[in-house]
Amino acid sequence: MQKVYHQIDHIAGNVITVRADGVKYRDLAQVTSRHTTSLAQVIRLQDDSVSLQVFAGGRGVSTDARVRFLGRSMQVPYSEALLGRIFTGGAVPRDKGPQITENLIDIGGPSVNPAKRIIPRNMVRTGIPMIDVFNTLVESQKLPVFARAGEPYNPLLARIALQAEVDVIVLGGMGLKHDDYLYFRDTLESSGALSHTVMFVHTAADPVVECLLVPDISLAVAEKFALEGKRVLVLLTDMTNFADAMKEIAITMEQIPSNRGYPGDLYSQLAARYEKAVDFEGAGSITILAATTMPGDDVTHPVPDNTGYITEGQFYLRNGRIEPFGSLSRLKQQVNGKTRDDHRTIMNTLIQLYSGYRETVEKQSMGFRMGEWDNKLLKYGKRFEAEMMDLSVNIPLEQALDLGWEILADCFDAIETGIQSDLLEQFWPK
Repeated sequence: MQKVYHQIDHIAGNVITVRADGVKYRDLAQVTSRHTTSLAQVIRLQDDSVSLQVFAGGRGVSTDARVRFLGRSMQVPYSEALLGRIFTGGAVPRDKGPQITENLIDIGGPSVNPAKRIIPRNMVRTGIPMIDVFNTLVESQKLPVFARAGEPYNPLLARIALQAEVDVIVLGGMGLKHDDYLYFRDTLESSGALSHTVMFVHTAADPVVECLLVPDISLAVAEKFALEGKRVLVLLTDMTNFADAMKEIAITMEQIPSNRGYPGDLYSQLAARYEKAVDFEGAGSITILAATTMPGDDVTHPVPDNTGYITEGQFYLRNGRIEPFGSLSRLKQQVNGKTRDDHRTIMNTLIQLYSGYRETVEKQSMGFRMGEWDNKLLKYGKRFEAEMMDLSVNIPLEQALDLGWEILADCFDAIETGIQSDLLEQFWPK
């Protein structure tokens, strides 16, 4: 039987405190005050003192409001009907479509036992050369996109959603500006990609607690699709907004802050979400790509710093491009040796020569005299940036490798590349 409590001890912002028993962490409750009813979630238990985050905010909640605990955690409906739909962070339809109520599943469950996981072995093709050729995304991998404010990380995720060769896209937006939400919606809808996408979007104007729910709801739905044999790509943006929402609630609850005001369990909270990436034996997989903004372009900021210890590499987005130096996919060696014989060689050669181009540009800016080799590097670097680094490029992996050979042949003699003779005989443009 669900208990009802009629006395609220304390109200601080969106957090209310009542005295109750038999309540579990993350349980839901209905808070009824005068003519309004809102859901709330248990966020702290201390003896018989229970703190709840009110979804609709604490404004209008009085101390004599009725609090009825539902005896369950947050649930989200699951069915194929989710595809093509857009929901809020609380799983309420945002697209004015019908509410889905059947087949409710719990969110925030444990991650899969590592001993039961398959070693990652399949490539996720994105059509973006800086990913497919140089830092291959692998099924069940978890990778962040580190970017400072102003970088086009949301357009990059939208492009990946359009081009990635997967069965289902789950897009979780946290603290999105309304323009960013409309960009995702319109881009996916106009391309037809929305038909195999489900979106859970929390905007900056929505309740803070819904921001915390977005990753859990997105990953719970992704897990069900994966168990049915689907290859699922989860795109999360922006995990720094998620961490900031955690910080806001921790401050409201007067918790002792850790580094830069973030709660002490920041690492555990982030890891609990990223560790949902998995490849199921005999079923599908979950791959996670998450944008993480770096305030002040500071990679030592607590959010990117903790994220780097959890994930299997990172993409750095700088000046509108994926930076080849610093970006890393630690699992790429699991797949790029199985794609084409020249993949690893062309990858290494292109990056080595681009490094030489960067040095030449620096020498040129300092007024050094340019030689023949420097001029070749300058020609090469400009083609490489325009034809391979530009994020608007959308070509299959094999075509990107052929393009790499074409650029090399246009800028250098074969012997100058340092590539072994058997590969030159096979792939060097005639």
